[in-house]
Amino acid sequence: MVLTLLGAGLIGAVIGLIVLRGGFYNIAATQQHYPLIYTVFEEGLQYSVQNHARDIQVPEGLGAPAQLLRGAAVYKANCIQCHGGPGVAPLTQGMSMQPVPGPLVDADVNWETRELYWITRNGIKMSGMPAWEYHLSDNDIWAVVAFVSAMPNMTQKDFRRMTSTEAAAATVTQGEAP
Repeated sequence: MVLTLLGAGLIGAVIGLIVLRGGFYNIAATQQHYPLIYTVFEEGLQYSVQNHARDIQVPEGLGAPAQLLRGAAVYKANCIQCHGGPGVAPLTQGMSMQPVPGPLVDADVNWETRELYWITRNGIKMSGMPAWEYHLSDNDIWAVVAFVSAMPNMTQKDFRRMTSTEAAAATVTQGEAP
């Protein structure tokens, strides 16, 4: 029985090596992954984020009105292109990525607040999701997390109002850069 298992494992490894070295798996961004690949990646992503985000403390008062406006401005400048929003489709560059960036209007269903922070701050390898810690302040990362967490309760009108040029100008007037 042990020899059978070892033999099966060896055969599987050889087949995997042939597929890998032969270049048979199409990695073009124009082709979808096989469902099994998506399943493995999604499950690994979920467990990895849960593990790495477990010690993050969510700041008190997350989601205050001024912070939400700031988060809306940051979201409009950096996220809407790939993720869209309530009633707003992602731009073509976001839709052409593989995997296609998911909509964030229901991100709070799949992720806890500290996990959203970890993802936003650290990015996700081989997905196009950048590590925003190199481009945004920690306050801006928390602001965008607060905004994303509030999106499930937003109407299309609310979303457009908060991400409008006027709202961004009001945020700058309050002493914050967009």
